[in-house]
Amino acid sequence: MPRLPGIGQKEAVRVLGKRGFLIVRQGKHITLSNGAVMVQVPRHDPINAYTMGYIAKVAGLTPEQFRELL
Repeated sequence: MPRLPGIGQKEAVRVLGKRGFLIVRQGKHITLSNGAVMVQVPRHDPINAYTMGYIAKVAGLTPEQFRELL
């Protein structure tokens, strides 16, 4: 899988919000849901590129689609 750039937690939440994900709860991780899928974003700045690739995959996005939404 192509790597995504290491981005911050706020940017990741913003991108997922564009895809219809809403914040469900916050703690050490930010949990977002679109009703069918739950995604957890760690509170790291920056988030590791491999971790960000996995988050995009779970959210149903390809790395290219995720980059377009940045």
